[in-house]
Amino acid sequence: MTLDEQSARFDAVICDVDGCLSPETADPFDLPNLALIAAHNTRAIETGEFPPVTLCTGRPVPFAESMARAIRCPLPIMAENGAWIWDPSDNSHELDPSITIEHLDAIGELTRWVESELGPRGVTVQPGKRAAVSLYHPDTELLGTEVLRSAEARVVEAGWPIRVSMTWLYINLDLEHVSKASAIERWIAKTGIQRERLAGIGDTTSDRKIREKVSFFACPGNAQDELKAEADLVVESREAAGVVEILDRISGADG
Repeated sequence: MTLDEQSARFDAVICDVDGCLSPETADPFDLPNLALIAAHNTRAIETGEFPPVTLCTGRPVPFAESMARAIRCPLPIMAENGAWIWDPSDNSHELDPSITIEHLDAIGELTRWVESELGPRGVTVQPGKRAAVSLYHPDTELLGTEVLRSAEARVVEAGWPIRVSMTWLYINLDLEHVSKASAIERWIAKTGIQRERLAGIGDTTSDRKIREKVSFFACPGNAQDELKAEADLVVESREAAGVVEILDRISGADG
């Protein structure tokens, strides 16, 4: 099936945030291209002729909600690597109902261990998360070697049901049974939009969880090579400009 044939069937585009809509770094937002994405969503809302963009991100809910408002996202979004769904239609926040008090206790114990054992080494916990922990250190080489090994060893030693993974700049420690894929399953049940009518956009191997749950997957030019190899479409432009280029391809086929 060609892009033209498939994209005409999309009802939504599920997009990662870091590395797609915003830089992985602390650089400013690409406001001109975010405005173009907001305009795309406005046309989608007003005409129904384009698939609106929604979010699936490891970022905390407040960050994700702000981004969703900025791009005029009309559909529920998924945050904190699948733990939360925020619905703009009624401003509701839903924690994955499979997450128990025991799971949250494990996250709390992990957070305290990080702060006491890794904090003195300059490791910080990304604020705003409840059911996951993300670790940051300005030295990404140290983060991806010594800190990563320490976190992996502690998780095994404690027997916590936690998955350890690495992005460009962060270590993510998430509950094993919660992911972007499980969030998309909940999202599908909530919206009624099925996998066959979903496109996805991502930039790191953690976005394979999006890839698994959509019928068409695209990457901006800055994506990891391993993920590009699994994509249906790779564009040259980076980050938000790349998302705009992907949406132009989809919208051009739709219109």
